Amino acid sequence: MKNIKNHNGWIKSLLAFFLLFVPQILGAVILLIAGYDLSKMSSGKIDLNTMIILEYSMIFFMVILLWLFMKFIDKQPFIQIGLQTKGRLKEFNYGIFLGFIIMGAAFLFLFSINEIVFVDFSFNLNKVLLSIILFTGVSVFEEVVFRGYMLKNLLESFNPYLALFISSIFFSLIHGSNPNVTTLGLCNIFLAGFFLGASYVFTKNLWFPIALHFSWNFFQSMFGFKVSGLDSYSIIEFTIPENNMLNGGEFGFESSYLSIIILILGIFIIWNYFKNNSLIES
Repeated sequence: MKNIKNHNGWIKSLLAFFLLFVPQILGAVILLIAGYDLSKMSSGKIDLNTMIILEYSMIFFMVILLWLFMKFIDKQPFIQIGLQTKGRLKEFNYGIFLGFIIMGAAFLFLFSINEIVFVDFSFNLNKVLLSIILFTGVSVFEEVVFRGYMLKNLLESFNPYLALFISSIFFSLIHGSNPNVTTLGLCNIFLAGFFLGASYVFTKNLWFPIALHFSWNFFQSMFGFKVSGLDSYSIIEFTIPENNMLNGGEFGFESSYLSIIILILGIFIIWNYFKNNSLIES
């Protein structure tokens, strides 16, 4: 049977910008009322406590807006954005494991060729737990907005490749104001949109991309890399002898040639894995 596209899908996808920006504005207002100095956030250094308050304030307002959109515009149950949990634990675990392997391998490779120099090892359980809370919030917020709502609706109007391309462009652009951003970094975040969205094309489920997004950011931070130009707590600390496109420089691993290779390979693996699984299930 021919797949009939819903031409209103791409129009509904534009509502993702309300889900993205309105919660950010309201979250910032809450921080101001609470007496936080927002100017410090432009330094590129993540204050875990401040960012957790901001991130979960954003999630609170985003969920309210999303519930309204799903009920009155999409006319679907809220859970249909891809939050069904049945049978998804294995995929969730795969996402966590994949991020750890990628960041661990990247660290060891760059260390072995002297692109990074180990400085110190500092384990602080409180900061590790706060980092888990923060990066969980980041992954949930961004995946719900860009994959759960934007990509879901784009897939109603366009073929998977075009839908992924459009959602990945916007996913990249929102990182354009991050500290020390580079053209290569934005290109890699564009590829990361495909990397995170590939499974959603076949499963319409968010738990794998949420787990992968969290794991990518969390272990990137723990291994000492900056996260999209932002400096957060790290268990491992290292210095970079010379900023270049192999180690990513001040923007971090996501601005490196190594990241390009890993993302393209990852997209291929994830796409084929979930495509083959969907054929088996059907």
